[in-house]
Amino acid sequence: MVIQISIHDIQVGDILHLEPGDIVPVDGIFIEGHNLKCDESAATGESDAVRKMSWLECERKANEQEQSKGQQVHLPDPFIISGAKILEGVCSYLVISIGENSYFGRTMMALRTEPESTPLQEKLNDLAEMIAKLGSIAGLLMLLALLIRYFVGWRFGVPDQATTIVLDIMKILIVVVTIVVVAVPEGLPLAVTLALAYATQRMLKDNNLVRVLAACETMGNATTVCSDKTGTLTQNKMTVVAGTFGATFEFAKKPTESSQTAIAQIPQQVPKEALDLINQSIAMNSTAFEGENEKGEPCFVGNKTETALLQFSRDVQAEHYNTLRTRWPVEQAYPFSSERKAMATVMQYSDRNQKTVYRVHVKGASEIILSLCSSVLSLDQDHARELTTEDYDQVERTIQTYATRSLRTLGLAYRDFDHWPPNGTNEEGDVPYEDLVQDHGLTFLGVFGIEDPLREGVPEAVRACQRAGVVVRMVTGDNLVTAKSIATQCGIYTPGGEVMEGPVFRKLSPAEMDRVLPRLQVLARSSPEDKRILVSRLRELGDIVAVTGDGTNDGPALKMADVGFSMGIAGTEVAKEASSIILMDDNFSSIVKAIMWGRCVNDAVKKFLEFQLTVNITAVILTFISAVASTDQKSVLTAVQLLWVNLIMDTFAALALATDPPTPELLDRDPEPRTAPLITFKMWKMIIGQAIFQITVTLVLLYSSVLNYPTESVVLQTVVFNTFVFCQIFNEVNCRRIDSKLNIFSNILANKFFIAIFIICGLGQVLIVQFGGAAFQVIGLDGAHWAIAIVVGLLSLPIGVIIRMIPDNVFGFLFPNSETRKKYLGTE
Repeated sequence: MVIQISIHDIQVGDILHLEPGDIVPVDGIFIEGHNLKCDESAATGESDAVRKMSWLECERKANEQEQSKGQQVHLPDPFIISGAKILEGVCSYLVISIGENSYFGRTMMALRTEPESTPLQEKLNDLAEMIAKLGSIAGLLMLLALLIRYFVGWRFGVPDQATTIVLDIMKILIVVVTIVVVAVPEGLPLAVTLALAYATQRMLKDNNLVRVLAACETMGNATTVCSDKTGTLTQNKMTVVAGTFGATFEFAKKPTESSQTAIAQIPQQVPKEALDLINQSIAMNSTAFEGENEKGEPCFVGNKTETALLQFSRDVQAEHYNTLRTRWPVEQAYPFSSERKAMATVMQYSDRNQKTVYRVHVKGASEIILSLCSSVLSLDQDHARELTTEDYDQVERTIQTYATRSLRTLGLAYRDFDHWPPNGTNEEGDVPYEDLVQDHGLTFLGVFGIEDPLREGVPEAVRACQRAGVVVRMVTGDNLVTAKSIATQCGIYTPGGEVMEGPVFRKLSPAEMDRVLPRLQVLARSSPEDKRILVSRLRELGDIVAVTGDGTNDGPALKMADVGFSMGIAGTEVAKEASSIILMDDNFSSIVKAIMWGRCVNDAVKKFLEFQLTVNITAVILTFISAVASTDQKSVLTAVQLLWVNLIMDTFAALALATDPPTPELLDRDPEPRTAPLITFKMWKMIIGQAIFQITVTLVLLYSSVLNYPTESVVLQTVVFNTFVFCQIFNEVNCRRIDSKLNIFSNILANKFFIAIFIICGLGQVLIVQFGGAAFQVIGLDGAHWAIAIVVGLLSLPIGVIIRMIPDNVFGFLFPNSETRKKYLGTE
């Protein structure tokens, strides 16, 4: 009895039944059935049908071979692997491995490698460790200084009770621990996580589905993008716009020369027998069919190249493809192979004399198909004639002409055999493809020029990448001339650039690759393995590489790249699993948005660091000086006040500065190298400059007679606390820019989080000062004191302008080494 169960319930030892069209869910051994052929392209990358034998049949064949002691030949195997598709036949098979132990499961598990630390993560870890050490040292020094001062004070009298001593030391410890809490950047992971989470959420609206969180910031520093052509740079909406039947009959969708015939006029200009032969080749040697789109409208479904040819047949009013497929049985099919760049179908056919022949229709890369032909279709003589040197040269010129117009060229040919198989079968019982094209005996039917228009905005997106210092390379299976032409339209190929074919590139030595790669812009006639080699070599040279891919075979390249982009529409599940980001619209322009978001994340982290280090330095120094100078070892900023400052510095600042949206000006700079410092010199200028300003004004308020209050006055200490906090609030606005540009208010209204947090921090400070009382050790202030705090805080903005206007090279003496000077100042 056969029952249906979920694939999740399959166990080892079960016997499953498979029919054509089924996807194999688990590994097993073929035990019963007939004529079984599988598509194992998920494992091998090639879509050739693989014949399978049952276990008993394999055992019998192996015994026969052993007994005959003849030459050992390869026999079909009985193993059915998960991920394969059943093309022909039916079978029952015994399950031998499931889940992560199956072939498909092991492949998927292999993709779950431990992610490498990104450059930003490594720098942040080092910085956090350094700041934690410095904060701990500052706390230890403060503890020693306050304890020494406390015990020195005993010369004026020792406390009467031990509890008093313990309480005094506890107060010192509280201040010290608070300083360490403020100094240690515990808000740094929060800022990074917030920036990445916010970016991934917003990137989805830009058609980037982020699967690996770290890919966001890595993409910001990408130095090169290796992009597919079809569907990514182009629309993948293919149409026949030109072509040639035989060697000389030219047609075009929009004729530009008198020698060309309009496609609509072909039925009147081409003999019916010749047109029927060409239509037969299109219909029979194709897997596309008629279906419906999302709107329920009729359309052709399948490979886009094949649907373009079927549409051409409809345009020339040829016989319906389904009628031909029903009339003529198919003997054998040879699916497209990236190795031979062709596909073929063998059909049983009755010629005009009612004689049964076996006709082979071949379709593929036009120059390859032409090289396999010895004759050509003659429209005038109504039969094939010898392919002369002049014919060959003429067709080659036609192919080159189409290629320079960025058209994908496709050649059609056929051949008749009196019997089948022509030379017997191989050990596996199949007719090798080589037997079909032996002796170059094909008849050339014609070449089609198929247009795949560029996606809207692709040239602009490529220019944006180049403006951002990102090298764009096109990796395609098209021939060299077509690839070069399309790359030129996109703006990828430029004068002086290198265009190379995959097989040539693959044979280069590492040293030769290193010489070619800086100029390589287009890799044509390439395979997924060529793409993997390219990505691997670029990474070894220090590039941060992004790559696009849609096929199962693209998995290794996608996984090897720093950022792998898979196609959301055309991509296979394996490609998506191997990728870091999925392009939901398969559009190259979405990669540019990913670069912008990546740089935005990097900038967000740097903005937060600039703000946090300013607070750290100011708070630690101010607390240290005021505590040591105080007669009772009390800091002007109490522990509770410092915790409020810490809340502003960590949580609120992280939210405010990590949520700035990206702007096009992010693409006006080159990507940062891996060795670039996390804190640039411009940032250090702002950090130290603002810290000096804040320390100066708070110490002046505290120890001068400006306010005419004693140092221990609660009013004075409240004013100092209030001023210090407003300096931080207004400095948040300063930290929105980490470059030398003066407009710190640029695009500020686009960040609702920043506006809200700025208001919350201001209102929170007002409530704490006016109503915090004993809890915060403050007292309500009058209007004059509020004016002092707010005005001094506002001075952070003009001080920021002054600091930005100081040229970086003024500080060149701090970096005597030219490499260090270039690293931090960007100058030699």
